[in-house]
This record gives sequence, C-alpha cells and structure tokens, in this order.
Amino acid sequence: MIRAENIVKSFGDQKVLKGISCTFHDGQTNLIIGRSGAGKTVLLKILVGLFSPDSGNIWYDDVNFSQLDKNQTKAIRQKVGMLFQGSALFDSMSVEQNVRFPLDMFSTMTKQEKENRVNFCLERVGLQGSNLKYPSELSGGMQKRVGIARAIVLNPKYLFCDEPNSGLDPKTSILIDELIKSITVENDITTIINTHDMNSVMEIGDNILLLHNGELAWNGHRDEVLNSQNQILQDFIFASPFLKRLRNAAIGRI
Repeated sequence: MIRAENIVKSFGDQKVLKGISCTFHDGQTNLIIGRSGAGKTVLLKILVGLFSPDSGNIWYDDVNFSQLDKNQTKAIRQKVGMLFQGSALFDSMSVEQNVRFPLDMFSTMTKQEKENRVNFCLERVGLQGSNLKYPSELSGGMQKRVGIARAIVLNPKYLFCDEPNSGLDPKTSILIDELIKSITVENDITTIINTHDMNSVMEIGDNILLLHNGELAWNGHRDEVLNSQNQILQDFIFASPFLKRLRNAAIGRI
C-alpha cells in the first residue's frame, strides 16, 4: 500500500497540488485520471520520489518515504518497477539486455539466474523467443510488453505506469491493460497508473482517483463511475459529444 498525506507542490507561483490525500491499495490497479494540467504527472513523480513535495508525506506501507535518507530511499526504490510512457527502451540493446538491465544494476544474481528470470518475464508478457531482437524490430505494443517485462524483472512490490496505452491501437491497449491487471493480482502489487484512456478506467479501474485543478475531485471504483452524481467526474467522462449522446440514449431507454 502507498498513501499520500496532504501533498502540496508548487512551481514558482503556480500551486499544482493542493493538499492531496489518498490511498493506493495492494493487489489493485489504482488509476489517476484528470485533464491535462490537473496534476497527475506531478503526483506520480512525487509518489515515486522524482519530485519532493513542498509539504506532506508519502508512506510506503508503514515507512515514511518522504523522511528517508539517500540509502534508505534506494532500498525502497529497488522494490519499485516503472513502465514509462514511451517504453524508454535502450535502442542499442537487445530485448534480453533491456530486460536484464535492472538485474545487472541492482541484483546479486548469477548469470544463469539472471537468464532464467529474464526468460520467465518475457514468457509472462508473451514474448518468449524474442531475446535477440532489437526495439526497432518490434511493434509499439511489443515494445510496451518489453517495458513491462523490464518493470517486473526485480519482482517489484510497487509498480508505476505512466500512460501505458499512449500511441497504441485500441486492441493492443486492451491487451496491455489485461496484462498489467493480471500481473498486479497474481503478485499482489500496488500498481499506480497515470492514464487518459477511458477504456482502462472502465475495464480495470479498481481504485480511481480524479484530479481537478490540483485537488482530489473524486475517488471510487469503476462500477461507481456511471452512476456518480459528481459533476466534475461526469464532465470528464462524457467530454466527448458522442459519449454524451450514448449516455443520454441509454438513460432514455431505462
């Protein structure tokens, strides 16, 4: 579990986060949604330790992450997996080398143990046999799956995903969502996803947090979204005129 406690963050005169308090649960896909400029990316970077809050605390289970020194922070980060928006693979490295990179950096495994772990993770994301390929030889969806394999290779307790479906077609996006969801449940990971993808919200949103103007505007499960009376949520979900027409038609049939 990760908990944010009254997080405030400003850049110059602009207050980006205005006292955010929320909880991200184990074994669930926790989605952060909101319009551009709402503070989603800043919150994600504070949660993972890339930014420091002006005030407030981040708790990893019963450890106050915000109060740790450099060595203690490093110990927590070794339990963190990160899936970047653009996959962020090393072009000059093969698939196997990309996935093995965190093991080379942070583990004391033998060469054979690393090879076994890499192969396990590639098989888990459906890319067995792709070890010697390079990122340029892969589709966007396959690159994203390599990114997931690399993110889970250290068997993380916490997984952060920044716009995992960015640039993917709808069918591939569904496959990535299902993969992240299944890995989260199987390994009881605290998974936090920053997303604009409404299909992700409605399909895998166990715990959804809506940010609006730097504040937490709504928090709930995907089953609560359509019936919520929160106007900010409704305006965000049904921003598309097409979706509004669909919703109004559905209401008219009830």
